[in-house]
Amino acid sequence: MKIVSFNVNGIRAAVKKGLLDWLKDNQPDILCLQEVKAMKEQMSLDDFHGLGYAVHVHSAEKKGYSGVAVLTKLKARPLNHALNHDLLDKEGRVLALDFGNFTLINAYFPSGTTPGRQALKMDFLDAFDRFIKDKPSTIITGDFNICHHAIDIHDPIKNIKTPGFLPEERAWMDALLEKGFVDAFRIYRQEADHYSWWSYRTKARERNKGWRIDYIMVPKTMVKKVSDAGHDYQSYHSDHCPVWASMDI
Repeated sequence: MKIVSFNVNGIRAAVKKGLLDWLKDNQPDILCLQEVKAMKEQMSLDDFHGLGYAVHVHSAEKKGYSGVAVLTKLKARPLNHALNHDLLDKEGRVLALDFGNFTLINAYFPSGTTPGRQALKMDFLDAFDRFIKDKPSTIITGDFNICHHAIDIHDPIKNIKTPGFLPEERAWMDALLEKGFVDAFRIYRQEADHYSWWSYRTKARERNKGWRIDYIMVPKTMVKKVSDAGHDYQSYHSDHCPVWASMDI
């Protein structure tokens, strides 16, 4: 089974940039999308269905903003995705599915970069901790908007006070791993200079001045089932690239 997580920065824009062709070529079993910026009826549902995918969506109430979706070839049952936070639940940031022998949570964490949003990001982290509690055999995918370690960001010294690399955010990532989750990418790749997001400004992607903020987290009980993991650097449908993990489930 191949799981892919991809912040598409607008699914309609990504489709115009060839996302459907990419999907035909890659055929992941589960594709987790973040920042879809669309209601379900605004997506290319017939095209996705034609490729064999069921489509689950949690859109933001605000049109053209945030939102997550999961395309799956495997049968799944939607679960309650409420964080019990009045504002965050309106922003379409979490989607949970039951696949029978595992649970999948696809999430789009707030960035914290606009005024007043860092406090909301910390609220999200607290709410997410409560959300994942007591959910066994859970795989968490998504755009966390957090670089965990210095090797996950191109300039850790300059960005030490930047949202996405703040000590309290990185400490939350430490705590997530202590809860029994493992970063699938780091099982196989320990070196620096692997990123999943690059600013559109200053040709950051061409110079590989990026951030690794997109993850597939697996429970420790499933680590031996992960056969490989990586990034698809050849995808240019977004300012992010897809991240993936192959698993024997």
